[in-house]
Amino acid sequence: FSDNFDIVLFHYDGRTTEWDEVFEWSKEVAHVSARKQTKWWFAKRFLHPSIVAPYDYIFLWDEDLGVENFTAEAYLDIVRKHGLEISQPGLDATNGTTNYDITIKRNDSEIHKTDAARESCRDVHKPPCSGFVEVMAPVFSRDAWRCVWHMIQNDFVHAWGLDSNIWRCVHDPEEQIGIVDAQYLVHHAVPTLQGQGEKEKEGGRSEVRARQFEEMRAFRSRVSDADDELANRTSSIQN
Repeated sequence: FSDNFDIVLFHYDGRTTEWDEVFEWSKEVAHVSARKQTKWWFAKRFLHPSIVAPYDYIFLWDEDLGVENFTAEAYLDIVRKHGLEISQPGLDATNGTTNYDITIKRNDSEIHKTDAARESCRDVHKPPCSGFVEVMAPVFSRDAWRCVWHMIQNDFVHAWGLDSNIWRCVHDPEEQIGIVDAQYLVHHAVPTLQGQGEKEKEGGRSEVRARQFEEMRAFRSRVSDADDELANRTSSIQN
């Protein structure tokens, strides 16, 4: 990232000065610290659409990503060229971990928007086969972020389920959401700083995972209720 970008580091473990010791650029960026929170909790509180309105794009990334093959300016040139409102860099499946086939970097394209060739795709018109990026490394246009920000739940720590619904924030999900192959990342799935984070108590990881699934179910329920309310309201207007 060049000087054309402003960077904010959200810290979940209270370690802030250690970043300055490892990365010289850390001394020039903003740091916000709140223990045991996630980036979506921070984003809801510190990245209000009115606050970030001067920016064309918002990169909301995890801290375990390898950026050796990524240049932000070149990435945004591609995003603008293809009219992507919501995007993410492709993930190198040969070096790191991946969770969804659609996010895997392809070698024969600049971008891709669907995973229709995969047998696992039940419906090529729905996430995660199209209109999908993962919550790991999304990039939002200013207009898309204004919508996505309102979808983030105040009382949730995690954002499970959000990535399957961000298609609601663009006019044409199959065209305006995509994966950029020409600029890609490696998902290391380990903290950037060695020993980062507090040691979890026994059973802590399972408790976190249980909460993630609980929040995902609650989020889906709220979205369903909102869809029903909208349908009823539309029906009433038509009648």
